[in-house]
Amino acid sequence: MTFNTLIYKKEGAVGIVTLNRPERLNALSDELLLELGQVLEEIDEDEAVDALIITGQEKFFGAGADIKEIVNIHTPVEANRFAKKVRRVFNKLAELRQPTIAAVSGLALGGGCELALACDVRIAAENASFGLPEIKLGVLPGGGGTQRLPRLVGAGRAKEMLFSGDPIDAQEAYRIGLVNKVVPLGSLMEEAKKMAATFVERPGYAIKTIKCLVNEGLNMDLKSALAHEARNFEILFSTEDQKEGMKAFLEKRKASFKGR
Repeated sequence: MTFNTLIYKKEGAVGIVTLNRPERLNALSDELLLELGQVLEEIDEDEAVDALIITGQEKFFGAGADIKEIVNIHTPVEANRFAKKVRRVFNKLAELRQPTIAAVSGLALGGGCELALACDVRIAAENASFGLPEIKLGVLPGGGGTQRLPRLVGAGRAKEMLFSGDPIDAQEAYRIGLVNKVVPLGSLMEEAKKMAATFVERPGYAIKTIKCLVNEGLNMDLKSALAHEARNFEILFSTEDQKEGMKAFLEKRKASFKGR
């Protein structure tokens, strides 16, 4: 499948999606959202892909929604349609069975920042900046920013970013826990691929289970979440990978996981 607004390729068991609307700083147009949804469906159904990296260009990961399209929204009904479209795609990314890594260089603003927030892990180049400037336009983030950001960095820091609309640099993003690590610009994809390779080496079914537990547990009370964790812990003892992992440990060799 070929796309107009993004590039998709596979390197071994790692899928790499590069946003590719440089003339619009990777702004989230209707077409880009449609194609991103399509490629995520393809990746979800591809048993040969065990991790996903999403990235952009050197100076911009994504500069938010395409204002040329947003300016044509005149009613709450039209705004609802647009927000549903964005949420559908970002939720699909957040719930993807594979672990996902946002490799962010340059601007990650508005919807671009929300796209990164929907990934499991974020790696930032030293030139990266993150912000949710929607308040400056008289609106608010409609792609999960008011919900995913406070769950990641805490309510106080999230409110500061949301109320001011001002961006933060990569080091500040790391300090508050928005990104997992900051690396030199030239090492960004190398570091992202290294992390993806680590995830690929792990037992795939267990990774999928852990991802679901974390995502679902955030919306449960602690007692229920712990019970959910315990049940899934038990279930993993029926998998081939569990038996291989423990056998390899006892035999002092590298495990060969099959994802089942």
